[in-house]
Amino acid sequence: MGAGPGLPALLAREQFAFLRRDRGAWADHLARARAFLGEGLRGATGPALVLGAGSGLEVPWSLAPRGTTGWDADPTSRIRTLLRHGRWVPWVQADLTGGMADLAAAARRSARQPWSGRVRGTRSSARRLAGLMASLRPEAAPLGAWIRAHRPAAILAANVMGQFGVMAERAVTSAFGGHLPDWGEEDDPLDPALRAWTARAVTAFLARLAESGAPLWLLHDRGVLFGSARVELGPPAEPWTAQLRATEALEADDPLCGVDVARAFPGRRVAEPVRWLWPVGPGQVHVVEALRVDGQ
Repeated sequence: MGAGPGLPALLAREQFAFLRRDRGAWADHLARARAFLGEGLRGATGPALVLGAGSGLEVPWSLAPRGTTGWDADPTSRIRTLLRHGRWVPWVQADLTGGMADLAAAARRSARQPWSGRVRGTRSSARRLAGLMASLRPEAAPLGAWIRAHRPAAILAANVMGQFGVMAERAVTSAFGGHLPDWGEEDDPLDPALRAWTARAVTAFLARLAESGAPLWLLHDRGVLFGSARVELGPPAEPWTAQLRATEALEADDPLCGVDVARAFPGRRVAEPVRWLWPVGPGQVHVVEALRVDGQ
């Protein structure tokens, strides 16, 4: 009975698909992302930690202090950073949520017949998994342990939080044989279960960052917009959806599943978020948020 692809394999697939997209319209996003993260690297008083470092597309590694560590579970990310930036940097290849393995194991148990090992990606399997997911608590424990051991001078989160839910759904889909049950007009129990798990993962991740006391430079997808409508951002406003200006109705998704990032750091000075639009591909635009949190 195979266990199916693990997190590194899923992330490698995601990274390859991401990099194969037409990047002709990405110039403005990449310039803004590199400027924001570059400011964090330039201001670091010692080795920093770059979370979700990926292939280095958005991270200006030439500005990183010596000893700065990259963190990404994709097994190709370190070598891609070397090829792009000419730096072989210290690296951690691990799940930032600390809970993806438990989620994948629960999904496999739910989706397979115990007597035959065959996938039974049925509605009853999905209901069972939705019930099990309520007990899963992704605590980002490996991240917290690393931060306590190394005390980085600054921490940069390079567009990683918005991927927690994506990778969770991919892990569950893989366990169910590559597709989830069709619910038709019925409510899908896995959707709210996945969103709740993602919210817990994002909350725990932010808690570990808050505990570090380090200056934080957080870059993430605040929203994902679908459709062909022309969209612009108005003046800064909360919630982020109040900034949207569109010619027609939009389908908007919240990849952070309701978590307010700025409220995760009580007692710390949090700068006003800066947002911009990133046209990722046809019919898909991301609302990117850059948020700076002062150190303690």
